[in-house]
Amino acid sequence: MLNRFLAAVAIAISAASVLLVGVARAADPEWTYPTIQGYGKVVSLPQAAMQPSKEVEYKVVFNLTAGGDADKVNSSLDRVARAVNIFTSAGVPVSHLHFVVVIHGPATASVLDNPHYREKFSVDNPNLKLIADLQRVGVKVMVCGQALANNKFSQDWVDSQVEITLAAITDIVMLEQQGYVLFPL
Repeated sequence: MLNRFLAAVAIAISAASVLLVGVARAADPEWTYPTIQGYGKVVSLPQAAMQPSKEVEYKVVFNLTAGGDADKVNSSLDRVARAVNIFTSAGVPVSHLHFVVVIHGPATASVLDNPHYREKFSVDNPNLKLIADLQRVGVKVMVCGQALANNKFSQDWVDSQVEITLAAITDIVMLEQQGYVLFPL
């Protein structure tokens, strides 16, 4: 009787192990980086519902305010790369993506050039390569001039690839009036 019970328990444990291994495999997606390499990982889902049209021009303003760890890429900036990768993985030409990133608030330091970022955080700015990659595919990256002043960052501390604007509030209002969809980060 005990042997039969132990055999049943062993079979149950074995079946559970097989099930758990199957679940672990199913949960391990195949990440890709179709346009922005190394940032904004996506899973290709060509059969998913709600595929973006390859014919439409997409206008999005990303309101990026979240800060993060000084030695890591700003996770919200990585989400902008993910947006590019999601659309292009679905076949939307990068020329149809009209994306603008407006940076302010706690995220403001993410646009500092290396010397000033290193002075403030003792590491090189991990965001600069991603900003360059985003701009390479046409994403416009801007920083709020008011946020720079509020953080006591001189305008000449901003990396040269980033545009300084009057204010995030005016940028977003003007871009929405031009048909951009607001995506807060």
